[in-house]
Amino acid sequence: MIYLSLFSAFFVANMIGYGGGPAIIPLIEAEVVGRFGWMTASEFAKTLAIGNALPSPIATKMAGQIGYDVAGFPGAAVALFATAAPSLLLMLAALGVILKFKDSPRVKRMSSWVRPVITVLMAILVLSFFKESMAAAGAYHTAILAVAAAIALVRFKIHPALVVSSSLFYGALFLG
Repeated sequence: MIYLSLFSAFFVANMIGYGGGPAIIPLIEAEVVGRFGWMTASEFAKTLAIGNALPSPIATKMAGQIGYDVAGFPGAAVALFATAAPSLLLMLAALGVILKFKDSPRVKRMSSWVRPVITVLMAILVLSFFKESMAAAGAYHTAILAVAAAIALVRFKIHPALVVSSSLFYGALFLG
């Protein structure tokens, strides 16, 4: 029953909360502190402070922590799923609409406009990462990582997750 309560608390808050973390936090507090009494207002404030200090979306961090406090690892998994479920459902609905109208000239035009924008945004992101790497690790290490990653991805078709993991290992070994 606790898992159903956890799911309900986080699903409802994320379903009706529009605007990201700041809009969802009061809804989560109403469920966690007010409705279910899993935490005091002071404990919730501490969890919120810790969540704000860490990177990534606040709602998922809080869901994981509160779910873990209430019901251990399974509770954390349920709360995290309930936090992501509304977005997942909306994405599936949007995908259904797009697939239904995939042969529509309007949808094809829209797709043709979106692809170049995404390409430019990804290029800007890569350049930004490259500049940050140059500043933090230096040109030598950046060049080694860039060339090795390019060869691994293009020539040997190694999965990107393995390339990223290898780069993290390199960074820990030679830069950390």
